[in-house]
Amino acid sequence: MADKQGNSPDMPDSPNSGNKRVTLADIAKADGTHVTTVSLALRNSSRLPEATRKRIQALAEKMGYTPDPMLHALVSYRERTRKREMPTQVIAYVTNWTTRWGWKNVTAHPDFYEGARKAAEQLGYKLEHFWLREPGLSHGHLSHILESRGIQGLIIASHTREIDDSLMFDWEHFSAVKIDFFPHYPELHNVTNNQCSIIRLAMRRIMQSGYRKIGFVMHRGWDHSVDHMWSAGFLVEQQLIEEAERIPMFLFPEPEPISAWFNESKGEVFPSPEAFKEWYEKWKPEVIVSRSGFVLPIMSEMGIRIPQDVAFVDLFLEDTSGQLAGVRQNYEQVGASALEILAGQLSQNKRGIPKIPTATYVEGTWSDGLSMPEKPSSTRRNS
Repeated sequence: MADKQGNSPDMPDSPNSGNKRVTLADIAKADGTHVTTVSLALRNSSRLPEATRKRIQALAEKMGYTPDPMLHALVSYRERTRKREMPTQVIAYVTNWTTRWGWKNVTAHPDFYEGARKAAEQLGYKLEHFWLREPGLSHGHLSHILESRGIQGLIIASHTREIDDSLMFDWEHFSAVKIDFFPHYPELHNVTNNQCSIIRLAMRRIMQSGYRKIGFVMHRGWDHSVDHMWSAGFLVEQQLIEEAERIPMFLFPEPEPISAWFNESKGEVFPSPEAFKEWYEKWKPEVIVSRSGFVLPIMSEMGIRIPQDVAFVDLFLEDTSGQLAGVRQNYEQVGASALEILAGQLSQNKRGIPKIPTATYVEGTWSDGLSMPEKPSSTRRNS
């Protein structure tokens, strides 16, 4: 029966009817359960049946419950303190390369791991590597091993395109985050470098320095592996240049056979010297944007001088001497972000394949270099 104000005696005041905050005790009273049960439900704890969790969560939302930030900070502090006293929780770093440690010899992948490892240490976890190509190891077998060891958090990283496109685990037992785009299935939360933004940043800096005839050289398989974000970013920025000065991309190897694309696990890759020479002499770029390992050896053999004959911008800049201009990709931040997102899922007991997966993109950092000096004002052309 309602009182004169229309409030039910069995329902606590709404936050809109005064300053009283809805508490866990209020929700427990309304639901006829214990405060501990309510607390577990709002943390989405697997210790409660899913129906119980959803019922209490819906009730809390209806009552206008919001967490107390001070109380949440206190609970987080206590949990961190308790973690120091308990055995370190393991997070699995699951790779699927052609060899167990082959990914350590490829651009970006060892830095992904190092960033995740450092973040794990800071948050009180231990990162442990698992290789899916161990002799006799199937997806289901590894899934069972991880579950039996009580490992609930997974980072899926360093999966080559030529192996498996799907990862068949018992996902209801795990929280998982993927680094980069492979495997494609299941669709998990993923973290990666923002390759589209990185090449757009490079293109803008190149044009600001007075260049217009910009040649882009990229491995076709690498562009494919990032869902064509490299070529998409280049083509978007190229629209700002007069059509007569636009140079077609040089993608290598040729479209057929597709099997030739899948060589990212074999160390350095190079374009055909003959094809590159033909493209270079036909289009005469003022600047080439690429990866130094792709083209600098061939350009040296051809006697092309940088920057006297053509300027150069490295999209995978590792040189710290200031000789090369380019974009430094923050690979370690990718690994760290993946670990931090996963830690958040674990703390909220979020398991399984997400209904709406999210993507987190890590930006690159521009670095000036002698390989791309600014063009004199007298030689610049307006786009």
